[in-house]
Order: sequence, then C-alpha cells, then structure tokens
Amino acid sequence: MTCGAETWTLTSKTEKMLMKWEREILRKIYGPTKENVQCRIKTNEELRTKYKSQVIVTVIKIRRLEWLGNVSRMNETGSVMKILEGKLEVKRGRGRPRLRWINDVEDDLRKLGVKRWRTEALNREEWASVIGGGKDKLKGP
Repeated sequence: MTCGAETWTLTSKTEKMLMKWEREILRKIYGPTKENVQCRIKTNEELRTKYKSQVIVTVIKIRRLEWLGNVSRMNETGSVMKILEGKLEVKRGRGRPRLRWINDVEDDLRKLGVKRWRTEALNREEWASVIGGGKDKLKGP
C-alpha cells in the first residue's frame, strides 16, 4: 500500500481516508470479538492495543522525511535535486494553488520543531535522530 508513498502529498481528507482503510483491514484480519454468545466488531482502541505498529499516516510521513534527507544529500546537478528546487515560470491558474510536496514536508518538520532542516539533513546521524524523534509526534488526524 505504501509503495511510492515518499512522494505523496497528504491532505487531511487523504489522511482520514487512509486511516479508515487501515482500520477496516485490521478489523478483517483480527475478526470480531466474542462476548458471551454475541459477536461484535473491535473498537478502535482494541485495534490499537492489538496492532502495536505505527499508523499508516505516520509511516508515510517518516518515509517522506527519510526521502527528503536522501534527496538533500544528492548532487546539486542531479535531476531529482533540480526537480525539488526548480521553479516553473508559467502563468498560474485560477483558484487556490495545489499543496506542494515540499510544503507538506516542511509542515511536518515544523511540528517536529526543526528549523534548519537543509543543514541538518546533510549530516546522516543528525537527520536520523530528527526522524527517530518524530515517530511519536507525527500522528494522523
């Protein structure tokens, strides 16, 4: 499900949809709870206690931060870096601009309290500590 998720831009609607999908799958995997004679579906809290792994939205956000660190350490003349830093000079359409990937990732970094991510991402160990500390703070909606 998360193949290529490093490049996704997550809106709150998308995050809610992914979390709902994850809970549906977990309910199918773990099945109903039997109380006395009756069966009922598991609550969200019961699913969280059984499934001790991270929520899918958190996994995606962590992967994006890892990808950002890899891209920032790449050669500046490389095509990936050109795309990340590039500016298109075309006339903008009407309406609100679409959410860009870098804006979404920078919003996650603000939640983590990272101010100078470009310099921190150049050092692998420092960037790994930023990502490791973010696993608890980057929750879904």
